[in-house]
Amino acid sequence: MSTLLIVSSILITCALVFYSLGVWAERLARFLKPWHVVSFWIGFAFDVAGTLGMHLMTVGHFDPTAPHTLTGQIAIWLMLAHAVWATIVVRKGTPKARAGFHRYSLIVWLVWLVPYFGGMFVGMRNLG
Repeated sequence: MSTLLIVSSILITCALVFYSLGVWAERLARFLKPWHVVSFWIGFAFDVAGTLGMHLMTVGHFDPTAPHTLTGQIAIWLMLAHAVWATIVVRKGTPKARAGFHRYSLIVWLVWLVPYFGGMFVGMRNLG
């Protein structure tokens, strides 16, 4: 197994940990706090770094319409939009906006899980 694969897998798993921490802590608190936003941004950064590492390992033509690539791109763009929006809501949002933000967070997290587990499945299938 290549070092890049191991590092990329660790980075994407760190994304899972930090993003999940932010989403579920916010959900349980039912109020968006600044440290939740920091956790979203850290998770996003780990995901981008891990995805870049995985992309560098690809062999052959890059197909943006492949199911795993497409769901991954959707998830990354949603994570970015989510982190930006969370930042704005924490800085300028009303208490009502901060209290209802967790619903959007959970949806983005669930969408993000599709390429995360899809990538695990693809990786395990390629090892066998």
